[in-house]
Amino acid sequence: MVQAGRIDREAVAAILEERIDWRFKGMPAATSGMSIADAGKAGLNLFRDGFLPPVVVLDGEALEHNLAAMAGWCAGHGFAHAPHGKTTMAPQLFARQFDHGAWGQTTANASQLRVYRAFGVSPVMLANELVDPAALAWLAGELDRDPSFAFCCWVDSVRGVGLMTEALRGAGRQIDVLIEVGLPDGRSGVRDRAAAIEVAEAVVASPALRLVGVGGYEGSVSSESTPQALAAVHGYLAGLRALTLDLAARGHLDGVEQVIVTAGGSAYFDQVAEVLGEPWPEGLPVLPVLRSGAYVTHDSGFYDRISPLGAHPRIAGAPPLRPALRAWAQVSSHPEPGLALLTAGKRDVPYDIDLPIPQLLRRGGSTTPLAGTVTALNDQHAFLHYDTPVEVGDWVGLGLSHPCTTFDKWPLLPVVGPDGETVVDLIRTYF
Repeated sequence: MVQAGRIDREAVAAILEERIDWRFKGMPAATSGMSIADAGKAGLNLFRDGFLPPVVVLDGEALEHNLAAMAGWCAGHGFAHAPHGKTTMAPQLFARQFDHGAWGQTTANASQLRVYRAFGVSPVMLANELVDPAALAWLAGELDRDPSFAFCCWVDSVRGVGLMTEALRGAGRQIDVLIEVGLPDGRSGVRDRAAAIEVAEAVVASPALRLVGVGGYEGSVSSESTPQALAAVHGYLAGLRALTLDLAARGHLDGVEQVIVTAGGSAYFDQVAEVLGEPWPEGLPVLPVLRSGAYVTHDSGFYDRISPLGAHPRIAGAPPLRPALRAWAQVSSHPEPGLALLTAGKRDVPYDIDLPIPQLLRRGGSTTPLAGTVTALNDQHAFLHYDTPVEVGDWVGLGLSHPCTTFDKWPLLPVVGPDGETVVDLIRTYF
């Protein structure tokens, strides 16, 4: 049984004491001066109580469903779960992930790590190289300050190992590191077995570092779910497994009480379980760690197409994930037949993978399905070409693609209840 990680519950509770003011876009003027807690309990209605379009909301029931679905899936496959918290940067959601048994949290850089540590998160995996001396000095101090803080990061070069060793000279604790495996023309990570062994031997020789495993990101292999793409992902993951076995055979993982082998975005975790969840040799104490983060809200675009628990599931016996993100914008202009302009643009909604997807029309207290396409975004406008007629003043509900570039635009997100319009909570982000 994997033990759940921890977060400072008092620090999370203190989030709710913050007062709402002009910094929080979309919030009603009437909430100015209210605490986040009081506003979340006020039973506010998205359409009647002064929310300013656009506003991105979270579906409370879908959130809880996704949290439980992924927790159950990880437990059923013997995986620890360290969700990539960069998706939301929301400690309230981190706490809920820990409530559902998450082993830790994943971060991408030192600035995010400082947010995590402000809320006492542990363990933390920094799924990236960390070579900046200022960041390493701060990390060393944090490890000394809190002996119970568990941390690891990745390495992919002898030069990086040398920079870390120099920056950590005199530090009280060794830093746990994993060899990152990359791909040709891809992002970071060693490109071949020989380079991986060379880096591992440099780590073993370093007094400041301790080698504890192997990691990588299979999402770099493909963005499709064709048989060919899945086979390529499988081959990449097999390489992670093979490297781990090689390092163990060379004695480079001797004495490590928990060998971490980690992969996992939110697109191919079925492949991760198939390869890294297979039994490991007796005596090699492997902890397979999945890092999926976007699952918490899923989406109406990229992840819904490619996730093994999306619109075209590749996993039997597990509940599909549900989109939990929606933007509500208003029709502000109807300059020509068939075209309407909405009050949501690049500053408000994601556009790096897919454009927002028109789903709902709200008029006169009623919500109905909407047929149309958003064809372009400006900074503050969306171009809606519609089949269902719309009028100036209507509200339009937009499905969103890619959670990671949604949350960073919103410091405070309302959570709505089953009716889709009554606010039952508010989630604070820290980007």
